[in-house]
Amino acid sequence: MYTQTVNEHFPSVLRTFALSLAFALLGMMAGVFVPPALFIPLAIIEVGMLIVAFMLRRKKAISYQFLFIFTFISGITTYPIVAHYMSTVGGNVVLMALGTTTTVFTGLALYASKTKRDLSFLGGMLFAALLALIAISIFNLIWPLSSTGMLAFSFIGVLVFSGYILFDFNRMKHYGVTAEEVPLMALNLYLDFINLFISILRIFGILSRD
Repeated sequence: MYTQTVNEHFPSVLRTFALSLAFALLGMMAGVFVPPALFIPLAIIEVGMLIVAFMLRRKKAISYQFLFIFTFISGITTYPIVAHYMSTVGGNVVLMALGTTTTVFTGLALYASKTKRDLSFLGGMLFAALLALIAISIFNLIWPLSSTGMLAFSFIGVLVFSGYILFDFNRMKHYGVTAEEVPLMALNLYLDFINLFISILRIFGILSRD
């Protein structure tokens, strides 16, 4: 039964994750037409939806509609970040960051899916590190970090979200995925990917300007 659960729903998670990225891409394209004044309200909605998803995590269920609406809004709010780097360091740097993210994500996913080690012990450490990243992000809004500080922050982000990729794929391998968990697991993978991409993009952007 365990093996059947893993084999049956793991491809569904990957398909749903790919669809999530497609909706995020549509959101980025729509972001071109969104007035700047709407980005902050949309970001607040995005954070609110994340909190709801976190609260529903215990029930292990969010809907596909919830997932795709979230990723579409996330694409819109990511657009200003991507547009900033495209205008300051060029589209080639953004594409290089995307390619690097895809390569790292794929490599870690394959390792976590193949290894016999149970990496669930990473959960607590990663959550603590994530809370620290959020705290530093809030601090950065009030007292902006220096270029060196932001570079260090971004490298830590790469480590944390790389750890989450290992953790999430390994958890699916060892503990399986039910049909109800598919959208939630796809959301986890989407958040891993987009946050890893933003961290890598920041690093490339800072190094390209220096």
